[in-house]
Amino acid sequence: MAVFDDPKEDQPLGPTVRRLILGTQLRRLREHAGISRSSAAYSIRGSESKLSRMESGRVGFKERDVADLLTLYGVIDDTERAKVLDLVAKSNVHGWWHAFGDLMPKWFEDYVGLEEAATQIKAYELQFVPGLLQTEEYAMAIASRGRPENANRETERKVHLRMQRQKILLGRSAPKLWVVIDESVLYRRLGGPRVLRKQIDHLLEMTTQPHISLQIVPYQTSGYGAEGPFTLLRFAETELADIVYVEHLAGALYLEKAEEVEIYSRALDRLAVEAETPARSRQLLMKVREEI
Repeated sequence: MAVFDDPKEDQPLGPTVRRLILGTQLRRLREHAGISRSSAAYSIRGSESKLSRMESGRVGFKERDVADLLTLYGVIDDTERAKVLDLVAKSNVHGWWHAFGDLMPKWFEDYVGLEEAATQIKAYELQFVPGLLQTEEYAMAIASRGRPENANRETERKVHLRMQRQKILLGRSAPKLWVVIDESVLYRRLGGPRVLRKQIDHLLEMTTQPHISLQIVPYQTSGYGAEGPFTLLRFAETELADIVYVEHLAGALYLEKAEEVEIYSRALDRLAVEAETPARSRQLLMKVREEI
């Protein structure tokens, strides 16, 4: 079995995705060699759970551990080993979001890294405008719980983090973004009428971009497509399966099993049918703006 090539340098891959690619390929090498997870874990002086976390790409990699695994799996060619160990080093480099690590729980750090590397992002929201399309004032209204005048330094940095995330929508490598929102989002006056009006103006501007689509689920069909918000991420790398991200009060779920992803993919298909078309959604945005 050939060892994988290091991702091309012109691909905008951060450490999170590199870890996922590395973990996936290590799992494939182990399975191809016919070695059990427990035996592989023993060879690196670790537990089965440690190896499982490595293969899922949820933890950093130690060069010594990966080198020992490659030997166990029969990868002895110096060139091939060098490629893998180089990827280990790159996967352990901090992403730009590391500077905000004190504001983010670990489960959200992973999401920011995946979001940055996705080639397609599909999201459903029924309470807020999705973060990638929020204005700074709208984001501040959310982060400050409706009291921007009381915002502290931490709150301001949270909003700044959100604005930084939006930079992925710029440039030639921008992902395709398709969002579906419930109509009620447009009537939730977070920050007051002026802030909401500017937010709608921003949505109208952003949806003129060819890689950004917005559909609105009208009240009459609202509530049937999905029980709560979620995001589906897709990647160009063949090693990476689609991932569904579902956030909850205590953390977040990353769903990668094909049958789980299929459920959410079908939900998105239903939402697309029940929602207004992108053109009619823009008309609805303009209508709501005039009513504010």
